Order: sequence, then C-alpha cells, then structure tokens
Amino acid sequence: MRVLLVGAGGVGTAITRIAARRSFFDHMVVTDYDLSRAEAAVAALGGEETRFTALRIDASDRAAVTALLTEQRCDILVNATDPRFVMPLFEAALAAGADYLDMAMSLSSPHPERPYEQCGVKLGDRQFERAAAWEEAGRLALVGVGVEPGLSDVFARYAADELFDEIEEIGVRDGANLTVEGYDFAPSFSIWTTIEECLNPPVVWERDRGWFTTAPFSEPEVFDFPEGIGPVACVNVEHEEVLLIPRWVESRRVTFKYGLGDEFIETLKTLHSLGLDRTDKVTVPGGEVSPRDVVAACLPDPASLGALMRGKTCAGTRVTGTKDGAPRDVYLYHVVDNQWSMREYGTQAVVWQTAINPVIALELVASGVWSGAGVLGAEALAPRPFLDLLVAYGSPWGLREQ
Repeated sequence: MRVLLVGAGGVGTAITRIAARRSFFDHMVVTDYDLSRAEAAVAALGGEETRFTALRIDASDRAAVTALLTEQRCDILVNATDPRFVMPLFEAALAAGADYLDMAMSLSSPHPERPYEQCGVKLGDRQFERAAAWEEAGRLALVGVGVEPGLSDVFARYAADELFDEIEEIGVRDGANLTVEGYDFAPSFSIWTTIEECLNPPVVWERDRGWFTTAPFSEPEVFDFPEGIGPVACVNVEHEEVLLIPRWVESRRVTFKYGLGDEFIETLKTLHSLGLDRTDKVTVPGGEVSPRDVVAACLPDPASLGALMRGKTCAGTRVTGTKDGAPRDVYLYHVVDNQWSMREYGTQAVVWQTAINPVIALELVASGVWSGAGVLGAEALAPRPFLDLLVAYGSPWGLREQ
C-alpha cells in the first residue's frame, strides 16, 4: 500500500510516528501547504526510516492533488486537514481512482429559518450525495475515522453486535481532565474545528423523528469518566457520530455530548457574540481576513502543547438497552494519558488518540479485513478486528457496566 497523507500538523505528524512502527504499507508521501512541516514530520522519524517522503501540496487544489496521487502511485489518500478541505480531497481521490479516508466530514450549514429545530445541510451530506459514484468506481471512501467520530462508532457497532439485543440510546461522551501549564485558554485540538463543532446547532437522532437540531450547549449532564478523570459537565455538540451511527446501527436515539466546562463554554459564547467565529472574510487595514483564522493564529498550536499538558483524555460510547430480556447500560471507552503519549511518541494525548485510529483503519484495508465500495463509516464494518488491533498497538480499550 502506498499512502498520500495530506496535512502534517499535529494529527498528521502523529500518524507518521504511529505508522512508522508498523509494516503494512510500502510508502507514505507526507504533504502539507507548508513544506517545512512535512519535512519536519519525516525528519523526526530518523534517517533509517526510508518509507516516508515529504512534498508540498495545496489541499484546496483538487487537480494538483489528483495529479500527485497518480504521479506517486498512491492507493489511498488520508485527509489530516481541517474540514474545509474535505470535498476537494474527497473528489481528488475519486478522480485518481484511489481510496480515501478522513477523520472529519464535509461541513454543515444551519437551516436558514429554524436552525435550532430543523437540519439544514448536515455534516457529511455532500459526501453521501456522491456515494453512488464511489460505488460505481469500485472505490472505498472511509469517512469519519478518527477517535470521535471513528473509534466511538466502532464501539457502537461492537455493542450492537455483541452486547445488546435491543438498543435504546447510543450516547457518545467525551471528557478530559487535561490542563496546560501557563495558559488560561489553550484548546488541545484545532480551535477552528472546535468552534465549528461547538457553535453550530447540535444534531440529535431519534427513530420516530429522524435528525433534528437543538440550541448549542443544550441538555447539560454530568458524566463520570473512568480512570481518575471523574465527573465532567457535558453538553450537546454537533458531531458526525449522530449522522453516521443511525445509518448502520439500530437504536432509538443517538446523541453526542462533549465535556467542555463552564469557562470554555463562556469563551466560545464570547467569540460568537463578537463575531470572531465567522469564516467569511472582513476588510481590515492591509487586506481581508477571516475572523476565525485570526483567533486560530493568536492561540498556541495544539501540537506544541504536549510538554505543558497534564492529565488524561477519554473518548467513549455509552449504550443502553436490553440483553437477554434484562436492562443493560455500558460505557465503552479509550483513555490516553498525556505523559504516556509524550514519553512513547512525543505527541500530546488528544492528537495521538485521534491519529491511532486512521492508522489502524489503513492496516485493516491493506490486509483486506476491511473492504467495500462507496462512502462508509467505521460502523459499517466489522468492529472486533479494529478493537483487537487497538490492543495490539499498545493502547487498550475498556468496558464499564454502569
């Protein structure tokens, strides 16, 4: 397998460090708009690692990406950029006759008149509209295969296959106790993506209603996260799992709640009230600029914070329903300690936890264990091989009876 990795930021760099320990691929072409970032990611692997090459690419240039896929004879494109670039990369892979994998799906647009009741354009809609073309081409587009979405969806499918006869609710719950020394506000993941997720209308799915929206930060609850993280206040957030899981897993209700904390929520609300979450450009002395890009530029790069971070992050899926006629309530989860990920990989916990899952998916595709054609989420495929590889990679998952 020859891989084109687009994006050499925190997650992309972590992908190279995890993949370098595995033998399932022949070569990985590491690319970024900033060539120095791609070169740094490759150089960090050491001179003895010859399976990686660094090149420059503009992720928004579909024709250039298509040409590079062909020139480098790549079998699959891995998208490690932010969601703005999903569609040009998705279409470039199809045009080149390559498979495709991403960790976040095409962007949503709120309903123009009733944003907190009805869906407008949903996350991933533009990709699923092209499913027939991928099927006809006999190519596989694996979408939303990071940690959330991704591993959380694998947990949902595993629960449906092995733990439950009937499922009442699948609720993804994400929380952490991470702190960053010296910073009052320093998101551990891309602030561009965080703003997009947290300020868009959250989506909920119910069997009798389909997909519908609520107000941002709705339905607050306190969830007790495992392995010492403890209780964290969680709220509804727009996320791909709610758009993916109902397509392949039977359940009465699907939700996603994120443990943000009051201070983080207030900061996001302030950004919104000032218009600093906007992506359309505004005129300033010297030119035009996107307010959200300014916010991102003013904050530290999440990939650079690892040495200053302490604590753990947890991604997981709570499932309620029945098994053998009796009620059951379980939380399937994956915890990463930042000190461990920094010591073992030189990568902070949140980006490492995101990055391990696309690498596992790549290995399953390379071995033929995961296969298919069309636009598929992780829950469309066998969960047990994925979970077994997660353990084999040295990062076990857990199951807690609630």
